[in-house]
Amino acid sequence: MKFYEASNDEVLNHLGTTENGLTPEEAQSRLEKNGKNKLVEGKKESLIHRFFKQLAEPMTIILIVAAAISAGVEIYNGVASGHWEFPADVVIILAVVLINAILGVFQESKAEKAIEALQEIAAATSKVIRDGKQITVKSEDLVVGDVIVLEAGDAVPADARIIECASMKIEEAALTGESVPVTKQAEALSGEGEVSLGDRKNMVFMGSTVVYGRGKAVVTGTGMDTEMGKIADALSNASEGKTPLQIKLAGLSKILTYLVIVVCVVIFGVQLIRHGVGLNSVLSSFMLSISLAVAAIPEGLATVVTIVLSIGVTNMSRRSAIIRKLTAVETLGCTQIICSDKTGTLTQNKMTVVEDYTFNRQLLATAMSLCSDAEPDENGDAVGEPTECALVNYATKNGYLKPALKKAEPRVGEVPFDSSRKMMTTVHSVGGKYMQYTKGAPDEILMRCTKILTADGVKPLADEARADILANNKAMADKALRVLAAAYKELDAEPAGYTSEAVENDLCFVGLVGMIDPVRPEVKPAIDECRSAGIRPIMITGDHKDTAVAIALQLGIIKNYDQAITGAELDKISDEDFDVAVENYSVYARVQPEHKTRIVNAWQKKGRVTAMTGDGVNDAPSIKNADIGVGMGITGTDVTKNVADMILADDNFATIVSAVGEGRRIYDNIRKAIQFLLASNLSEVLAIFFATIIGFTIFQPVQLLWINLITDCFPALALGMEKPEADVMSRKPRDKKEGIFAGGLGLAVAYQGILVTAITLISFLVGHFYFGKGTWESLFALEAGGEISVHGTTMAFLTLSMCEVFHSFNMRSLHGSIFAMKNQNKWLWGAGALSLLLTTVVVLVEPIAKTFGMINIGIGEYAVAVLLGFLVIPVVELVKVFYRISDKKHNN
Repeated sequence: MKFYEASNDEVLNHLGTTENGLTPEEAQSRLEKNGKNKLVEGKKESLIHRFFKQLAEPMTIILIVAAAISAGVEIYNGVASGHWEFPADVVIILAVVLINAILGVFQESKAEKAIEALQEIAAATSKVIRDGKQITVKSEDLVVGDVIVLEAGDAVPADARIIECASMKIEEAALTGESVPVTKQAEALSGEGEVSLGDRKNMVFMGSTVVYGRGKAVVTGTGMDTEMGKIADALSNASEGKTPLQIKLAGLSKILTYLVIVVCVVIFGVQLIRHGVGLNSVLSSFMLSISLAVAAIPEGLATVVTIVLSIGVTNMSRRSAIIRKLTAVETLGCTQIICSDKTGTLTQNKMTVVEDYTFNRQLLATAMSLCSDAEPDENGDAVGEPTECALVNYATKNGYLKPALKKAEPRVGEVPFDSSRKMMTTVHSVGGKYMQYTKGAPDEILMRCTKILTADGVKPLADEARADILANNKAMADKALRVLAAAYKELDAEPAGYTSEAVENDLCFVGLVGMIDPVRPEVKPAIDECRSAGIRPIMITGDHKDTAVAIALQLGIIKNYDQAITGAELDKISDEDFDVAVENYSVYARVQPEHKTRIVNAWQKKGRVTAMTGDGVNDAPSIKNADIGVGMGITGTDVTKNVADMILADDNFATIVSAVGEGRRIYDNIRKAIQFLLASNLSEVLAIFFATIIGFTIFQPVQLLWINLITDCFPALALGMEKPEADVMSRKPRDKKEGIFAGGLGLAVAYQGILVTAITLISFLVGHFYFGKGTWESLFALEAGGEISVHGTTMAFLTLSMCEVFHSFNMRSLHGSIFAMKNQNKWLWGAGALSLLLTTVVVLVEPIAKTFGMINIGIGEYAVAVLLGFLVIPVVELVKVFYRISDKKHNN
């Protein structure tokens, strides 16, 4: 059926629906039969493919090759000697490689599920009529025959035929390439033949956007049956980008890999020169080089960062801050300016009319109620846009119920609200004649009025009356009330066209209403927290300047009236002058959406990281330009949500501040994990390097693999779960340009790596000389692995493992004392206990110890090795004291 050629009734009958929509049962039946309203998605990698991708990592390939060579040599020697056992180290290497790959797949899947959960939370929704009632459902649950409600700012969720249209315009550039919005209609198209997509003026298509007006449409196609479905291949191949931090870490890993390969080749050459070119010496030198490579490359770094980011973002979503782009997490910690809308974000968005000024309250209440789209629910409370709800509730409170008003004066046409006009007009049929009601900003309404309704009837609007209206307007605004005016015009015939120029003139002024939207109680503490965190809050509103200033003073955003400016005043300032003067203003009143972009650009030119909130269609450019674009989850349009980096599920300013704190926590924890992993790997490299230079072997590859798997990975992940430090929101914002090693992290990695190396080497020497009764000759013996040298290796293995476990507790705070922290990290305690238990089993259970090339040491050796490992805590705590002294001097 060509829906655009059929009448509304024919379309509804063909689709088996009515203007009241489908029943919930029928909608569910159609959903089960035809599937979700979703475009085809790119194929996900199978578990097997992911597993082999893990095995394809360069380090993993090297380990497998090393194991194969080792096995080959063992088999060759066994055949030659007539006695052969399958090498235990090969079994362990392969087992660890297998476990690493499985863990990698598990962690990757966990991160993916976290992102999918976020997408579920942020899923697009649509307003749909079912059983005569308007409800909100996920767009993917729409079915053919559903009647959808479309308003300015909505993304069209499916292909549909328009059945009701009020000045609706749709932007269809994504489909037709036409940049000018298309004016839509509800009437059937006449003519024969195929009508091109761009000319189907009574159809709307998935992927387009409502930019003006409103309407209703019945769904004719969903998912792959839509016009957008025909070009879905381009969408299915989209990939998730990496954050700047992940890109930096990937680059760091590459550099480390290349450096390690060079060092390994050098060490391999030195060993061959020292021990000669023989099969066993070549194998020994090769395995030593592999040990160095295993020790040097922090294989789990990228995975840990991804997991910490994804889990942190999921936690933020539970606190009403839905992160749409991972890059926002990093940027949040750098935020210096938060530009926030007033209504609903700083305030409760529960407008209530508390004052009025009129000579005819009945007509004022009728005008305000009928010239709005809010409707009373079954309890009599209005549902819809908050300001319009207040007007409908005002009429109800005065005894004028909207259903009765609508029945007496049905609406026949309208000019929808527009932020540039700041007004809305509706026309109603009244006993063969027509009544026009217009409501909006008092100053704008007054410019269109020539008459006023007084106690003595309609009079010309004289200067004295105009001054009295403006005085009452200011008196209400001084009390932080939002003021709206209403006017009317009696008509003999319905207007020929519904445009502002045609109908919004020669009006008769009726009155003013003053309403208030109370400040959210949690916002004032959030503003104070912003101040302590070095963040400047900015209020942006379309309200009167006096209203904005009163609220801003109450919240502590400004200290005096001079810090506020209106949009009209801003228009008189050049961009060059405003770039200089922007620091003088913290309140912007009576602004247009385009002013927001100027404000963002001015702050960004000063190098400030800026967050901007918005909800309307015209807010999209400023949100997109901001470093952190914040869309409103309740009042926000689909357009703003789609370009936002973060969506506030509760439209609350305090949630933004909370998200900044969470962003700082996540970034802090990632830095802690990075410092821990790099210091740990550096200590392993230095231990092997110095031992090799001196002339003995301290670790085997299988031992380092175990350390990297158990005592590196799990504590690093647990550090990502660390709660925020007490001073997280009393520090200045982080510079977004700072590198991975900024703030002394590089120096800390270096000294901590050297410290752990020294402790490990001491433990080796104590084990070799004291407990093993070894000599210098046996230490430098070519054929390592004798009864004496194994004591040193075993103690060094235990000490290094415990050093890393204890050091992970050091990393709970980079500069603060861990003994002063009030919170406990149960994940870190769990990871530490698990690492201690597994390492103890490896060392004290004789068969396992032998398999790992170690000896079953006594309790004395065990205690000394663990105590040596514990030394890392007091030494690092002492260094932190000097850090804190330095920080205090710097801050003063």
